[in-house]
Amino acid sequence: MTNPLLQDWQTPFALPPFDAITDEDFGPALDAALDEGRAAITAIADNPAPPTFANTIEALERADKRLDQVAGVFYNLAGADATPARQDLQRSMAPKLSAYSSDITNNRALWQRIDTLWQARDGLGLTAEQERVLYLTHRSFARSGAALEGADRDRLTQVKSRLAVLGTQFTQNLLADEREWFMELSETDLDGLPGFVVDAAHAAGQEKGVDGPVVTLSRSLIVPFLQFSPRRDLREKAQKAWAARGANGGETDNRGIAQEVLALRDERAKLLGYDSFAAYKLETEMAGTPERVRDLLMQVWKPAKAQALADGDILTRMMREDGINGDLEPWDWRYYAEKRRRAEHDLDEAALKPYFQLDRMIDAAFDCANRLFGLEFTPLDAPMYHKDVRAWEVTRNGRHMAVFLSDYFARGSKRSGAWCSAMRSQSKLDGEVRPIVVNVCNFAKPAEGAPALLSYDDARTLFHEFGHALHQMLSDVTYGSISGTSVARDFVELPSQLYEHWLDVPEVLQKHALHAETGEPMPKDVLERLLAAQTYDMGFQTVEYVASALVDLDFHDGAAPADPMAAQAETLARIGMPKPIVMRHATPQFAHVFSGDGYSSGYYSYMWSEVMDADAYQAFEEVGDPFDAEMAGKLERFILSAGGSEEADALYTAFRGRMPGVEALLKGRGLDAAA
Repeated sequence: MTNPLLQDWQTPFALPPFDAITDEDFGPALDAALDEGRAAITAIADNPAPPTFANTIEALERADKRLDQVAGVFYNLAGADATPARQDLQRSMAPKLSAYSSDITNNRALWQRIDTLWQARDGLGLTAEQERVLYLTHRSFARSGAALEGADRDRLTQVKSRLAVLGTQFTQNLLADEREWFMELSETDLDGLPGFVVDAAHAAGQEKGVDGPVVTLSRSLIVPFLQFSPRRDLREKAQKAWAARGANGGETDNRGIAQEVLALRDERAKLLGYDSFAAYKLETEMAGTPERVRDLLMQVWKPAKAQALADGDILTRMMREDGINGDLEPWDWRYYAEKRRRAEHDLDEAALKPYFQLDRMIDAAFDCANRLFGLEFTPLDAPMYHKDVRAWEVTRNGRHMAVFLSDYFARGSKRSGAWCSAMRSQSKLDGEVRPIVVNVCNFAKPAEGAPALLSYDDARTLFHEFGHALHQMLSDVTYGSISGTSVARDFVELPSQLYEHWLDVPEVLQKHALHAETGEPMPKDVLERLLAAQTYDMGFQTVEYVASALVDLDFHDGAAPADPMAAQAETLARIGMPKPIVMRHATPQFAHVFSGDGYSSGYYSYMWSEVMDADAYQAFEEVGDPFDAEMAGKLERFILSAGGSEEADALYTAFRGRMPGVEALLKGRGLDAAA
């Protein structure tokens, strides 16, 4: 039979034919796509004609068309709906894909063609976008070791191959730990928990095949359990299991992998002529150097730590009032912070949740996109890869813009966290190609027939990932290599974090935050208290994040540590990490850093982008309208549609007229008084 993954899909909007694809199709399709890609690369490199932008750079843009098609489907499914067969294939494909990449960058004839074009660039008559693509292609090859020779080139190929294997193994180990652990609860163990947590625990028990409620390591369940359970012993057990992911010994322990990854990255940087992996990695980011990253993080760390310590004293006093005389521990913070929030802001998350129905929050995200950018969303009835996945066609003034898929519920086959990816990216090189964009989250699935209710943080996550989706949907460039989110890592979070601000617009909440049972809008006094509490517990949230970012930076700024866990402890001791707060991502579960190079030396980028998103939203505040058409047009033109067509600081300056300082970030987090 013909492999459906290798066909030109005659489906609506050329969607993957999920109902025709089996796990057995992926391996042969990936191998065939690699063969096709290699043939295309050989043809480019061996072309007897002198190199031109068309026969070399544009040909490279086309070379991986089939591989992009197959891998776009496979790796989305491997992360969102893993099966044993997909995990086996993921492990076997990692070295193959690494070898394929190395074969391209090690191709001397190809490199010489690219370098020849680069040296002659001023006389080629290129457009600004073509100049940018040539620059990025040349830089990418150089940073991948294209100019290396002999033993150094061979060793770099080995290093990259091993890193690919280790990244896959790290991710699968973490998924295994998260999937296997759960804590069974009796009905009396549920006392004191709000109904939505009770329902989620029962639903999780059904998924695990247990006759009764359970707590799993899904963030959407374990965090509210830690917030609301009055059982300190159960909170301690759950928190310790959450913190131990990837560090439980045995086959799924990630500590040895982390050590080897750091050593190989250090070796890779040295082979390429850099003092450290951080220096290598940050060269292409907005930050540029480890010193600039550290300066930003420490500007935020000091006031955040001061605020967290002051908050910790208050929570400790509350604990004493409950008759507990020990120290405030990590399993106590969320519980007492939630009690304090109810007392000081008269906000009860259990009472708030019915106002944040998943379907209403999807409508809210769509509504804001319509008012800002004129986008319209029409449900699509098409086969998907899982029954929980929903699809929409995105249009503007009747023009097809994208297909948007949402996969929002937690399940054992899905890795933790939330992310946006594209099964197909936008381009115009060979005619208009519009994207297929996927948002994946891990919200608690409700009982059959019940509405899915989100926390306010969940709703913020939905808006965040949808901001990434808009970056893909509104992309308007010629070359796929610079479309959508193909930008500097410390710029890519700007659209997503900026979009979160629209969730806080009162008129958005008044329209869409409707009670699941009564249909009534959120009362005005509750809305005002909710918005007034936006910076509540921000010391805790900032400390857990910045600590992780500083550990990541220290890991890569200098020689690789022989013992990453000891190095982590040294960093936390040096910065004075408050005892009752733990890193948001400890080393054995730090998938951002160890599942691949994406956020390695780059976890800081959320905060770097936040400096810009706080300032960018001020632009709307300054004109007095969060939906100002002129400002939205500038945002689309210079940020959302531009992809990587210019340097990030040039794009931001074109939008705002200047680069921002850290002041708006501190104000937005309510830390300006502690600075």
